[in-house]
Order: sequence, then C-alpha cells, then structure tokens
Amino acid sequence: MRNSDIAELLARAAEHAKQPLQRALRRAARRSFLWPEEAEDMFARGESLTALAGIGPYLNKLIIDWLRHPPELEEAIPEIRQNFLTLAEARTLRSKYPERFHEIRGDLQMHTLWSDGSGSIQDMAEAARSRRYSYIAITDHSKGLKIAGGIDEDQLAKQGEEIAAINESMRGNASGFRVLRSVELNLSPVGAGDMDQTALERLDLVLGCFHSALRRKEDQTERYLAALRNPSIHILGHPRGRIFNFRLGLSADWARVFALAARLDKAVEIDCYPDRQDLSIDLLAIARKEGCLVSMGTDSHGPSQLEFMELGVAAAIRAKLDRERILNYMPTNQLLEWAESVRGRESSVG
Repeated sequence: MRNSDIAELLARAAEHAKQPLQRALRRAARRSFLWPEEAEDMFARGESLTALAGIGPYLNKLIIDWLRHPPELEEAIPEIRQNFLTLAEARTLRSKYPERFHEIRGDLQMHTLWSDGSGSIQDMAEAARSRRYSYIAITDHSKGLKIAGGIDEDQLAKQGEEIAAINESMRGNASGFRVLRSVELNLSPVGAGDMDQTALERLDLVLGCFHSALRRKEDQTERYLAALRNPSIHILGHPRGRIFNFRLGLSADWARVFALAARLDKAVEIDCYPDRQDLSIDLLAIARKEGCLVSMGTDSHGPSQLEFMELGVAAAIRAKLDRERILNYMPTNQLLEWAESVRGRESSVG
C-alpha cells in the first residue's frame, strides 16, 4: 500500500466522518503527498507514523490497521482525486533519473510578501540559489485577484526596482543567478488580462491564469484559445484549475488547446503545488503529442515550498516529456530570447 492509496482511503473515510475528525482526515489526505517516504516502509521498520505531517495517534492506528489488512478499493477513484503524485514516488524516480532533477535551472512561478506569499524576494532568491538554480520568476498576483493581495501597475513597477537592486547586488557572483520580473496575470473567462499592456511589456515573462468561473461544466476550449492568443501571455498557468478533493477544474478539447500553444510557441504549465499538480500526467501526454512547450513552477508561497519542484519533474518523467521542450532546463539567455520572440506574436495564428 503506497502513500497515494492511503491518501484515497483517508479521503473516503472523511466522507463518512463527523467534525473534527472529518477535518483531520481531509488534512492528512492532502499532506500525504509530501510525506518524504512511504508509510509502509516506516511501519516495516517499526517507526511511528506520527512523525508524518497530519498524523496523530488516532490516524496512526487507523493507517497501521490498513497496512496490516489492506482494504479493497473496489470503487474507482473519483476524478477529483485522480492522477496526483506523492513526494515519495517522486524521490523514487529521482533515484532512477537523477540528472532530470539536478539539471533544472529555475522555478517559474512563486509568490512573495508583495501579494500572498510569506517570504521576501530576497528570501526566495536565496532559497533558489541554495538549490543551485540560475533564475527564478517572481509571479505575484495581479490587481484583479484582491483576495490574494494582487498588486497594481505602480506596485509592479516598485517591485521591479527591488528586483533590479537584488540582481545588482548579486552581479558577478559565481552562479550568475538572476531574478526575473514576472506576474501571475489574472485572466477573465474570455482570456483578457487585468493589467495595462505597457506595464506587462517591461516584464521578462507573463504567466496568465484563470481564477474565476472554474466550476463550469460545459466545454471551455474557447476561453483557453483566447488566453493563448492574448499577446501578453508567455505561459498558461495551472490550466485546468483543479484542486485535490475540492475542485475538479475545467474541461476542454485539450489537443486543440495544446496545438495552438505549439503554433504560437507558448508554454503550458505544470503547477507543482501538491494540491494542484496541474497539468496532470494524462494531459501532459496530450501536450507532448501536440508538441508544445511546458513550464514548471512550484507556486511557492514561502522558501521551503521550492521542494515542490520534485513533483513537477516526476510528472514530466511519467509523461515522457523531452527536456528540450521544458523551459526550466533552458539557460537564462535562451529562456529570455524565447520570451522576447513570443512577445507580441501575431495572435491570429491558429
């Protein structure tokens, strides 16, 4: 029984539990994605599972009972909980494909104190340098997403000054590290951004994301095509908008969406945040077939969360993506040259 099986059992148990147990079960199901090793291996060594995040004495006993007498998962896993990887699985892949993890050059989505993050730009930069990255993109939320502390054009400009000062202070360091100016542009359901075009043109990269009307049942292909045709957008972030056991996300003719991204030379994202893992492996396989670029971003809201990159790399390996089609393996100059070539590309293509 793997951690992913335990996550499903915890989620199912929560469906029939009362509070506060229900809350504890749901929380443990989510946190199981980040357990550093398989619970069954810890159990085999005689270790208490209370060392794992979200597990207290009651859940420790419950999981041990499952490990001793594995229940049959007779019903199919609901789509809202399908295709999520665990950190333990990612680290198994890391032992098999170490170069795929070691050669990542940067992280292309993260948040700071400027919006809803808990760390400063300097904090995120130092955490990234400790991972031997060459660059990070600071993608704080834009002004339309007020609930997440979205920043306006004036704040974006001031943030740019802070980034320039940090880059200047690191100029000449052996790693050649660089903080890239970016933003997580809030997109309307018709693919329009909420920031002035001239402000966006000063950035190195623009990540475009939907944050509204994410529970619609009907096909949403047209909104994705409109977003990709938005000349400001380089990367379509967390495209489906799914969240584990909370929101299924949107549906679309994904082959058509990814085909347009390929024709425009734009990228679609693997959001590596454990609850999101969006795009998932099944959709990444379609993206690979259509030949579009892929970006990976941890969606970190603090320095410690940069480790989420392992989930994205594992998904890329499982989906058999070529490194040459993943932005994060590009050196800084190549990444910026690509971004410049994409900017303002004729939106009528496709």
